[in-house]
Amino acid sequence: MRMSENRDLRQQRYTVLTEARALKEKGAAMTPQERSKLARLVGQAQQLRERIERVEGEMMGEIRGGDPNGGGSRASQHDEYRSAFMSYLRHGRDAMPAEQRSILSEHRDMITGGSGAGIPGVSSGGFFVPVGFVDALISTLKYTGPMTDESVVGTMVTETGQILPYPAENDTNVVGERLGEGQQTIEGDVLLGQVLFGAYRYSTKAVKVSLELLEDSAFDLENFLIGEFAKRLGRILVSDFTNGLGSASSQPMGIVTATAASGSLVAAVGSSSNDGTSAGPNTIGSDDLINLEHAIDPLYRPGSSYMMNDSTFKAIAKVKDKYGRPLFEKSLEAGAPDRINGYPVRLNNYMQTLQTQTSSPPVTVNSTLFGPLKRYMVRRIRAMSVLRLVERWADYAQVGFIGYARYDGQVLAGPNATGQQFPFALLQNTF
Repeated sequence: MRMSENRDLRQQRYTVLTEARALKEKGAAMTPQERSKLARLVGQAQQLRERIERVEGEMMGEIRGGDPNGGGSRASQHDEYRSAFMSYLRHGRDAMPAEQRSILSEHRDMITGGSGAGIPGVSSGGFFVPVGFVDALISTLKYTGPMTDESVVGTMVTETGQILPYPAENDTNVVGERLGEGQQTIEGDVLLGQVLFGAYRYSTKAVKVSLELLEDSAFDLENFLIGEFAKRLGRILVSDFTNGLGSASSQPMGIVTATAASGSLVAAVGSSSNDGTSAGPNTIGSDDLINLEHAIDPLYRPGSSYMMNDSTFKAIAKVKDKYGRPLFEKSLEAGAPDRINGYPVRLNNYMQTLQTQTSSPPVTVNSTLFGPLKRYMVRRIRAMSVLRLVERWADYAQVGFIGYARYDGQVLAGPNATGQQFPFALLQNTF
Protein backbone atom coordinates (compact mmCIF):
# COMPACT_ATOMS: atom_id res chain seq x y z
CA MET A 1 0.00 0.00 0.00
CA ARG A 2 2.72 2.45 1.00
CA MET A 3 4.81 1.57 -2.06
CA SER A 4 1.84 2.25 -4.35
CA GLU A 5 1.12 5.58 -2.61
CA ASN A 6 4.77 6.57 -2.90
CA ARG A 7 4.79 5.72 -6.61
CA ASP A 8 1.60 7.73 -7.26
CA LEU A 9 2.98 10.77 -5.43
CA ARG A 10 6.21 10.62 -7.38
CA GLN A 11 4.32 10.38 -10.66
CA GLN A 12 2.26 13.46 -9.70
CA ARG A 13 5.43 15.32 -8.82
CA TYR A 14 7.08 14.28 -12.09
CA THR A 15 4.10 15.68 -14.04
CA VAL A 16 4.25 18.98 -12.13
CA LEU A 17 8.02 19.32 -12.63
CA THR A 18 7.75 18.52 -16.35
CA GLU A 19 5.28 21.38 -16.79
CA ALA A 20 7.47 23.70 -14.70
CA ARG A 21 10.57 22.78 -16.71
CA ALA A 22 8.78 23.64 -19.96
CA LEU A 23 7.97 27.10 -18.59
CA LYS A 24 11.51 27.66 -17.28
CA GLU A 25 12.98 26.95 -20.71
CA LYS A 26 11.15 30.05 -22.03
CA GLY A 27 13.49 32.17 -19.90
CA ALA A 28 13.03 35.90 -20.42
CA ALA A 29 10.14 35.23 -22.84
CA MET A 30 7.85 34.16 -19.97
CA THR A 31 4.79 36.35 -19.43
CA PRO A 32 3.88 37.56 -15.91
CA GLN A 33 1.09 34.98 -15.85
CA GLU A 34 3.53 32.20 -16.76
CA ARG A 35 5.98 33.35 -14.07
CA SER A 36 3.17 33.19 -11.53
CA LYS A 37 2.24 29.73 -12.75
CA LEU A 38 5.87 28.60 -12.50
CA ALA A 39 6.06 29.75 -8.88
CA ARG A 40 2.80 27.91 -8.15
CA LEU A 41 4.08 24.71 -9.77
CA VAL A 42 7.32 24.89 -7.78
CA GLY A 43 5.24 25.22 -4.60
CA GLN A 44 3.15 22.19 -5.55
CA ALA A 45 6.30 20.17 -6.22
CA GLN A 46 7.65 21.12 -2.79
CA GLN A 47 4.40 20.03 -1.09
CA LEU A 48 4.47 16.70 -2.95
CA ARG A 49 8.10 16.24 -1.95
CA GLU A 50 7.21 16.70 1.73
CA ARG A 51 4.41 14.12 1.42
CA ILE A 52 6.80 11.70 -0.29
CA GLU A 53 9.35 12.15 2.49
CA ARG A 54 6.71 11.39 5.14
CA VAL A 55 5.56 8.24 3.33
CA GLU A 56 9.13 7.05 2.78
CA GLY A 57 9.95 7.69 6.43
CA GLU A 58 7.08 5.44 7.46
CA MET A 59 8.16 2.82 4.91
CA MET A 60 11.71 2.87 6.21
CA GLY A 61 10.41 2.45 9.75
CA GLU A 62 8.47 -0.63 8.66
CA ILE A 63 11.55 -2.11 7.01
CA ARG A 64 13.58 -1.52 10.17
CA GLY A 65 11.14 -3.33 12.42
CA GLY A 66 8.43 -0.76 13.03
CA ASP A 67 10.61 2.07 14.37
CA PRO A 68 9.93 5.15 12.13
CA ASN A 69 13.19 6.72 13.29
CA GLY A 70 15.29 3.69 12.49
CA GLY A 71 16.49 3.32 16.11
CA GLY A 72 19.91 1.82 16.56
CA SER A 73 19.70 -0.18 13.33
CA ARG A 74 20.66 2.67 10.96
CA ALA A 75 24.38 1.86 11.00
CA SER A 76 23.74 -1.81 10.31
CA GLN A 77 21.39 -0.85 7.45
CA HIS A 78 24.17 1.25 5.87
CA ASP A 79 26.69 -1.58 6.33
CA GLU A 80 24.34 -4.10 4.73
CA TYR A 81 23.68 -1.87 1.75
CA ARG A 82 27.38 -1.04 1.32
CA SER A 83 28.24 -4.76 1.36
CA ALA A 84 25.49 -5.51 -1.17
CA PHE A 85 26.61 -2.64 -3.42
CA MET A 86 30.24 -3.82 -3.44
CA SER A 87 29.02 -7.34 -4.26
CA TYR A 88 27.09 -5.85 -7.20
CA LEU A 89 30.21 -4.06 -8.48
CA ARG A 90 32.40 -7.15 -8.30
CA HIS A 91 30.04 -9.92 -9.34
CA GLY A 92 27.00 -8.33 -10.97
CA ARG A 93 23.38 -8.59 -9.93
CA ASP A 94 22.72 -12.10 -11.23
CA ALA A 95 25.59 -13.62 -9.25
CA MET A 96 24.59 -11.96 -5.98
CA PRO A 97 22.80 -13.81 -3.17
CA ALA A 98 19.04 -13.25 -3.23
CA GLU A 99 19.18 -11.41 0.11
CA GLN A 100 21.65 -8.83 -1.23
CA ARG A 101 19.63 -8.33 -4.41
CA SER A 102 16.61 -7.63 -2.23
CA ILE A 103 18.55 -5.05 -0.17
CA LEU A 104 19.61 -3.16 -3.32
CA SER A 105 16.13 -3.23 -4.83
CA GLU A 106 14.45 -2.09 -1.60
CA HIS A 107 16.86 0.82 -1.29
CA ARG A 108 16.27 1.87 -4.89
CA ASP A 109 12.49 1.59 -4.56
CA MET A 110 12.55 3.71 -1.41
CA ILE A 111 14.08 6.57 -3.38
CA THR A 112 12.45 6.19 -6.78
CA GLY A 113 9.00 4.95 -5.82
CA GLY A 114 9.61 1.54 -7.31
CA SER A 115 10.32 2.35 -10.96
CA GLY A 116 13.59 4.25 -11.20
CA ALA A 117 11.97 6.55 -13.75
CA GLY A 118 13.89 9.74 -14.35
CA ILE A 119 16.83 8.69 -12.17
CA PRO A 120 19.99 8.55 -14.33
CA GLY A 121 21.49 5.07 -14.53
CA VAL A 122 18.92 3.50 -12.21
CA SER A 123 16.14 2.86 -14.73
CA SER A 124 18.77 1.06 -16.85
CA GLY A 125 19.71 -1.42 -14.12
CA GLY A 126 22.16 0.57 -11.99
CA PHE A 127 22.00 1.25 -8.26
CA PHE A 128 22.57 4.21 -5.94
CA VAL A 129 26.01 4.35 -4.36
CA PRO A 130 26.39 4.21 -0.55
CA VAL A 131 26.80 7.42 1.44
CA GLY A 132 30.47 6.75 2.19
CA PHE A 133 31.26 6.30 -1.51
CA VAL A 134 29.68 9.65 -2.38
CA ASP A 135 31.40 11.45 0.51
CA ALA A 136 34.81 10.12 -0.52
CA LEU A 137 34.20 11.08 -4.15
CA ILE A 138 33.14 14.62 -3.23
CA SER A 139 36.22 14.98 -1.03
CA THR A 140 38.42 13.88 -3.96
CA LEU A 141 36.71 16.27 -6.40
CA LYS A 142 38.34 19.27 -4.70
CA TYR A 143 41.72 18.30 -6.16
CA THR A 144 40.48 18.89 -9.73
CA GLY A 145 40.02 22.62 -9.22
CA PRO A 146 38.57 25.34 -6.99
CA MET A 147 35.12 25.23 -8.62
CA THR A 148 34.50 21.73 -7.22
CA ASP A 149 35.99 22.45 -3.80
CA GLU A 150 33.04 22.84 -1.44
CA SER A 151 35.20 24.84 0.97
CA VAL A 152 35.89 27.45 -1.74
CA VAL A 153 32.59 27.89 -3.64
CA GLY A 154 29.08 27.98 -2.23
CA THR A 155 27.40 24.58 -2.13
CA MET A 156 23.90 23.29 -1.52
CA VAL A 157 22.89 19.64 -1.58
CA THR A 158 19.31 18.67 -2.45
CA GLU A 159 17.57 15.31 -2.43
CA THR A 160 15.91 15.77 -5.80
CA GLY A 161 16.55 17.73 -8.97
CA GLN A 162 13.40 19.79 -9.34
CA ILE A 163 13.64 23.43 -10.43
CA LEU A 164 14.75 25.37 -7.37
CA PRO A 165 14.29 29.17 -7.07
CA TYR A 166 17.08 30.69 -4.97
CA PRO A 167 17.12 34.31 -3.71
CA ALA A 168 19.87 36.63 -4.97
CA GLU A 169 20.28 40.20 -3.74
CA ASN A 170 22.29 43.24 -4.75
CA ASP A 171 22.25 45.83 -1.98
CA THR A 172 25.62 47.50 -2.46
CA ASN A 173 24.32 51.05 -2.98
CA VAL A 174 21.58 51.25 -0.31
CA VAL A 175 22.55 53.06 2.92
CA GLY A 176 20.70 53.64 6.16
CA GLU A 177 19.36 57.02 7.25
CA ARG A 178 19.45 59.44 10.15
CA LEU A 179 16.05 60.39 11.56
CA GLY A 180 14.92 63.31 13.61
CA GLU A 181 12.33 62.99 16.34
CA GLY A 182 8.93 62.09 14.89
CA GLN A 183 10.35 61.82 11.38
CA GLN A 184 9.05 59.00 9.18
CA THR A 185 11.49 56.54 7.66
CA ILE A 186 11.64 56.17 3.90
CA GLU A 187 11.65 52.92 1.97
CA GLY A 188 14.95 51.29 1.13
CA ASP A 189 13.91 48.07 -0.53
CA VAL A 190 16.57 45.45 -1.21
CA LEU A 191 16.75 44.62 -4.92
CA LEU A 192 15.91 40.97 -4.49
CA GLY A 193 15.82 38.66 -7.46
CA GLN A 194 15.96 34.94 -7.86
CA VAL A 195 18.16 32.41 -9.62
CA LEU A 196 16.57 29.23 -10.93
CA PHE A 197 18.69 26.13 -10.34
CA GLY A 198 18.17 23.03 -12.45
CA ALA A 199 20.02 19.71 -12.39
CA TYR A 200 22.13 18.81 -15.42
CA ARG A 201 23.06 15.19 -15.92
CA TYR A 202 26.75 14.23 -15.95
CA SER A 203 28.43 10.92 -16.73
CA THR A 204 31.92 9.65 -15.95
CA LYS A 205 31.95 7.69 -19.22
CA ALA A 206 32.83 4.01 -18.91
CA VAL A 207 35.68 2.98 -16.63
CA LYS A 208 36.79 -0.50 -17.74
CA VAL A 209 38.24 -3.08 -15.34
CA SER A 210 39.54 -6.53 -16.28
CA LEU A 211 37.87 -9.64 -14.90
CA GLU A 212 41.19 -10.67 -13.37
CA LEU A 213 41.25 -7.53 -11.22
CA LEU A 214 37.61 -7.92 -10.21
CA GLU A 215 38.32 -11.45 -9.00
CA ASP A 216 41.38 -10.32 -7.04
CA SER A 217 40.22 -9.62 -3.48
CA ALA A 218 43.35 -7.51 -2.89
CA PHE A 219 42.23 -5.03 -5.55
CA ASP A 220 40.49 -2.05 -3.88
CA LEU A 221 37.74 -1.59 -6.45
CA GLU A 222 35.84 1.01 -4.43
CA ASN A 223 38.76 3.43 -4.06
CA PHE A 224 39.81 2.83 -7.67
CA LEU A 225 36.35 3.87 -8.94
CA ILE A 226 36.21 6.83 -6.55
CA GLY A 227 39.50 8.13 -7.94
CA GLU A 228 38.56 7.61 -11.59
CA PHE A 229 35.04 8.99 -11.21
CA ALA A 230 36.32 12.06 -9.31
CA LYS A 231 38.90 12.90 -11.98
CA ARG A 232 36.45 12.57 -14.85
CA LEU A 233 33.55 14.35 -13.19
CA GLY A 234 35.87 17.00 -11.80
CA ARG A 235 37.25 17.95 -15.20
CA ILE A 236 33.86 18.49 -16.85
CA LEU A 237 32.38 20.18 -13.78
CA VAL A 238 35.27 22.64 -13.36
CA SER A 239 35.09 23.40 -17.09
CA ASP A 240 31.33 24.07 -16.97
CA PHE A 241 31.39 26.01 -13.68
CA THR A 242 34.12 28.21 -15.22
CA ASN A 243 33.04 28.69 -18.83
CA GLY A 244 29.53 27.15 -19.09
CA LEU A 245 27.06 29.03 -21.30
CA GLY A 246 23.94 28.66 -19.14
CA SER A 247 20.54 27.02 -19.44
CA ALA A 248 20.04 28.10 -23.07
CA SER A 249 22.87 25.68 -23.94
CA SER A 250 21.76 23.02 -21.41
CA GLN A 251 24.72 23.59 -19.09
CA PRO A 252 25.46 25.59 -15.93
CA MET A 253 26.29 29.29 -16.16
CA GLY A 254 30.05 29.55 -15.67
CA ILE A 255 31.55 32.16 -13.38
CA VAL A 256 33.70 33.67 -16.17
CA THR A 257 30.80 33.71 -18.64
CA ALA A 258 28.51 35.45 -16.15
CA THR A 259 31.14 38.02 -15.17
CA ALA A 260 31.98 38.84 -18.80
CA ALA A 261 28.26 39.26 -19.57
CA SER A 262 27.87 41.64 -16.62
CA GLY A 263 30.47 44.02 -18.09
CA SER A 264 32.61 43.92 -14.93
CA LEU A 265 35.86 44.08 -16.92
CA VAL A 266 39.27 45.69 -16.36
CA ALA A 267 41.63 46.24 -19.29
CA ALA A 268 45.24 45.37 -18.44
CA VAL A 269 47.82 48.08 -19.03
CA GLY A 270 50.70 45.69 -18.40
CA SER A 271 53.72 45.51 -16.14
CA SER A 272 55.58 48.22 -18.07
CA SER A 273 53.39 50.84 -16.41
CA ASN A 274 54.82 50.23 -12.97
CA ASP A 275 58.13 48.39 -13.07
CA GLY A 276 60.04 49.94 -15.93
CA THR A 277 60.08 46.89 -18.19
CA SER A 278 59.22 46.86 -21.88
CA ALA A 279 56.25 44.52 -21.55
CA GLY A 280 52.79 45.80 -22.42
CA PRO A 281 49.10 44.81 -22.20
CA ASN A 282 49.96 41.14 -22.76
CA THR A 283 51.53 41.07 -19.29
CA ILE A 284 50.18 41.73 -15.80
CA GLY A 285 51.59 44.36 -13.45
CA SER A 286 50.84 45.41 -9.89
CA ASP A 287 48.69 48.31 -11.14
CA ASP A 288 46.48 45.83 -13.02
CA LEU A 289 45.90 43.80 -9.87
CA ILE A 290 45.06 46.89 -7.82
CA ASN A 291 42.60 48.03 -10.51
CA LEU A 292 41.04 44.57 -10.54
CA GLU A 293 40.54 44.52 -6.78
CA HIS A 294 38.89 47.93 -6.84
CA ALA A 295 36.54 46.94 -9.66
CA ILE A 296 34.26 45.28 -7.09
CA ASP A 297 32.50 46.88 -4.13
CA PRO A 298 34.53 46.98 -0.86
CA LEU A 299 31.79 44.91 0.78
CA TYR A 300 32.66 42.03 -1.55
CA ARG A 301 36.43 42.09 -0.92
CA PRO A 302 36.56 40.32 2.47
CA GLY A 303 36.76 36.64 1.62
CA SER A 304 37.65 37.33 -2.03
CA SER A 305 40.22 35.35 -4.02
CA TYR A 306 42.12 35.55 -7.27
CA MET A 307 41.49 32.78 -9.77
CA MET A 308 43.72 32.16 -12.77
CA ASN A 309 45.43 29.55 -14.92
CA ASP A 310 48.66 28.11 -13.53
CA SER A 311 50.64 29.60 -16.42
CA THR A 312 49.22 33.06 -15.60
CA PHE A 313 50.24 32.63 -11.97
CA LYS A 314 53.71 31.61 -13.12
CA ALA A 315 54.01 34.88 -15.06
CA ILE A 316 52.79 36.97 -12.11
CA ALA A 317 55.14 35.18 -9.71
CA LYS A 318 58.09 36.49 -11.72
CA VAL A 319 56.90 40.11 -11.69
CA LYS A 320 58.16 42.56 -9.07
CA ASP A 321 57.03 46.05 -8.24
CA LYS A 322 59.29 49.08 -8.73
CA TYR A 323 60.88 48.41 -5.35
CA GLY A 324 61.91 44.90 -6.37
CA ARG A 325 59.33 43.09 -4.22
CA PRO A 326 57.42 40.11 -5.67
CA LEU A 327 53.70 40.54 -6.18
CA PHE A 328 52.84 37.24 -4.53
CA GLU A 329 53.43 35.77 -1.09
CA LYS A 330 54.46 32.12 -0.86
CA SER A 331 52.37 30.19 1.63
CA LEU A 332 54.34 28.63 4.48
CA GLU A 333 51.38 26.55 5.67
CA ALA A 334 50.78 23.11 4.16
CA GLY A 335 47.64 23.08 2.03
CA ALA A 336 47.10 26.84 2.24
CA PRO A 337 47.03 28.79 -1.06
CA ASP A 338 49.66 31.34 -2.06
CA ARG A 339 48.51 34.96 -1.92
CA ILE A 340 48.62 38.11 -4.01
CA ASN A 341 48.19 41.40 -2.13
CA GLY A 342 46.95 39.34 0.82
CA TYR A 343 44.23 37.52 -1.17
CA PRO A 344 44.35 33.72 -1.82
CA VAL A 345 45.19 32.51 -5.32
CA ARG A 346 43.05 29.66 -6.69
CA LEU A 347 44.51 27.85 -9.68
CA ASN A 348 42.02 26.89 -12.38
CA ASN A 349 43.47 25.57 -15.61
CA TYR A 350 40.16 26.10 -17.41
CA MET A 351 40.81 29.84 -17.25
CA GLN A 352 42.34 31.32 -20.40
CA THR A 353 46.12 31.58 -20.64
CA LEU A 354 48.38 34.52 -21.44
CA GLN A 355 49.88 34.36 -24.91
CA THR A 356 53.59 34.82 -25.44
CA GLN A 357 53.30 36.32 -28.93
CA THR A 358 51.14 39.01 -30.45
CA SER A 359 48.27 38.09 -32.78
CA SER A 360 46.85 39.75 -35.86
CA PRO A 361 44.08 40.68 -35.50
CA PRO A 362 44.54 41.26 -31.74
CA VAL A 363 43.09 38.67 -29.36
CA THR A 364 41.58 39.50 -25.95
CA VAL A 365 41.54 36.90 -23.16
CA ASN A 366 40.00 36.93 -19.69
CA SER A 367 43.14 36.05 -17.76
CA THR A 368 42.33 36.69 -14.09
CA LEU A 369 39.15 36.71 -12.01
CA PHE A 370 38.74 38.36 -8.61
CA GLY A 371 35.87 38.18 -6.15
CA PRO A 372 34.22 36.20 -3.32
CA LEU A 373 34.00 32.68 -4.77
CA LYS A 374 31.39 31.72 -2.17
CA ARG A 375 28.95 33.80 -4.23
CA TYR A 376 29.17 31.16 -6.94
CA MET A 377 26.65 28.53 -5.83
CA VAL A 378 26.97 24.89 -6.89
CA ARG A 379 23.88 22.72 -6.57
CA ARG A 380 24.54 19.00 -6.12
CA ILE A 381 21.90 16.28 -6.12
CA ARG A 382 22.72 13.94 -3.25
CA ALA A 383 21.89 10.68 -5.04
CA MET A 384 24.51 9.26 -7.41
CA SER A 385 24.17 5.99 -9.29
CA VAL A 386 26.53 3.49 -10.89
CA LEU A 387 25.72 1.28 -13.85
CA ARG A 388 27.64 -1.99 -14.41
CA LEU A 389 28.11 -3.03 -18.06
CA VAL A 390 29.04 -6.67 -18.67
CA GLU A 391 28.24 -7.68 -22.24
CA ARG A 392 29.57 -4.59 -24.00
CA TRP A 393 33.26 -5.52 -23.45
CA ALA A 394 32.81 -9.23 -22.71
CA ASP A 395 35.06 -10.25 -25.63
CA TYR A 396 37.87 -8.26 -23.97
CA ALA A 397 37.19 -9.91 -20.59
CA GLN A 398 36.42 -6.47 -19.16
CA VAL A 399 33.53 -4.95 -17.20
CA GLY A 400 32.59 -1.27 -17.50
CA PHE A 401 31.34 1.05 -14.76
CA ILE A 402 29.59 4.38 -15.42
CA GLY A 403 28.81 6.91 -12.70
CA TYR A 404 25.92 9.35 -13.06
CA ALA A 405 25.48 12.59 -11.09
CA ARG A 406 23.49 15.82 -11.44
CA TYR A 407 24.74 19.37 -10.84
CA ASP A 408 24.07 23.03 -11.61
CA GLY A 409 25.92 26.26 -10.88
CA GLN A 410 25.05 29.98 -10.85
CA VAL A 411 26.46 33.30 -9.69
CA LEU A 412 24.36 34.75 -6.86
CA ALA A 413 23.94 38.31 -8.07
CA GLY A 414 20.75 40.31 -7.69
CA PRO A 415 19.23 42.72 -10.24
CA ASN A 416 21.62 45.37 -11.50
CA ALA A 417 20.93 49.06 -10.98
CA THR A 418 22.84 52.32 -11.15
CA GLY A 419 25.81 52.29 -8.79
CA GLN A 420 25.59 48.58 -8.03
CA GLN A 421 28.46 46.29 -8.85
CA PHE A 422 28.79 42.66 -9.83
CA PRO A 423 30.52 40.54 -7.15
CA PHE A 424 33.29 39.48 -9.57
CA ALA A 425 35.61 41.27 -11.99
CA LEU A 426 37.76 40.03 -14.88
CA LEU A 427 41.17 41.26 -16.03
CA GLN A 428 41.40 41.35 -19.83
CA ASN A 429 44.72 41.12 -21.67
CA THR A 430 45.08 42.01 -25.34
CA PHE A 431 47.67 40.43 -27.62
